Amino acid sequence: MATYIMFGKYSLDSIRQISEKRTEKANELIRKNGGEIKSGYSLLGKTDLVLIVELPDSEHALKTSIALSKLLGISFTTAPAVSMENFDKLMEGV
Repeated sequence: MATYIMFGKYSLDSIRQISEKRTEKANELIRKNGGEIKSGYSLLGKTDLVLIVELPDSEHALKTSIALSKLLGISFTTAPAVSMENFDKLMEGV
């Protein structure tokens, strides 16, 4: 499994639809794509929402990001993340 950081920006319509039920639908969609939300945070500022998600690969991340945007009305920017431990190993000998 790979880790992805999903940065979300609410639309006015998506703000009106905030609910635990909608959050559970998002969780179901992520699970359906072979993933799991490791943590999520609401923020103040330019980005409204951050999800840390594990997914099988970049294709699943792309599909999940678009599907969540369609389902929730939230625009997502999704980026792969590498743990510092793995990063250090990758950089050995560079």
